[in-house]
Amino acid sequence: MSIRQLFDAETHTYTYLAFDKASKQAAIIDPVFEELERDLNLLRELGLSLVYVLETHVHADHITSAYYFREATGCQIVMPTNSKATNIDIEIQHGDTLSVGKLNIRAIDTAGHTEAHMAYLVDKTILTGDALLIRGCGRTDFQGGCPGQLYDLVKKNLFSLPDDTLIYPGHDYHGRTSSTIAEEKQFNPRFSKSRDEFIELMKHLTLPQPRRMKYAVPANLRAGYIVV
Repeated sequence: MSIRQLFDAETHTYTYLAFDKASKQAAIIDPVFEELERDLNLLRELGLSLVYVLETHVHADHITSAYYFREATGCQIVMPTNSKATNIDIEIQHGDTLSVGKLNIRAIDTAGHTEAHMAYLVDKTILTGDALLIRGCGRTDFQGGCPGQLYDLVKKNLFSLPDDTLIYPGHDYHGRTSSTIAEEKQFNPRFSKSRDEFIELMKHLTLPQPRRMKYAVPANLRAGYIVV
């Protein structure tokens, strides 16, 4: 099993390519439209067959390339259940597992950043999307977000994983690439708070809306299909 971490500098988004070396089957998680050619070229270079594009959630800061990956490769598009997205092939629920060769990818419910959000456990690595970032977490003030739900599900479904589980987040704005469950349990300043303190903090972040939100959300509800 191999996981490649790819980065879009414009939106500080991490995309992940997970693949089984024996079968050469692959899945890509949270791809970015502007990086489509880079990612397709990597698939070709490594001789990989793309089976799935997985989204952790409907993104507000970038447009996914999921629709165009399916057009190019015939792969299936996977979104969390209740995401309200169209143009998808599979709605994945908590506990569901996808097979990529001998590689198993398990969906873990981490809603709260948005109404529908999944993290994906690949062997001993958890791809956390925006639910759990390095020393932080995604905001909860739009797209059906709920701070109490995020707090509960991170504590229940992520912090219960083995301490040495490697965390790969959906974004980082400080040049960090990975963490572990043990580190975030000890050092994440948001989740070291009580539930009530966390909710109050998240309610008063007063962040500006993502610059691309009015374009990204409608496109991502179509699996990234861009209406010209």
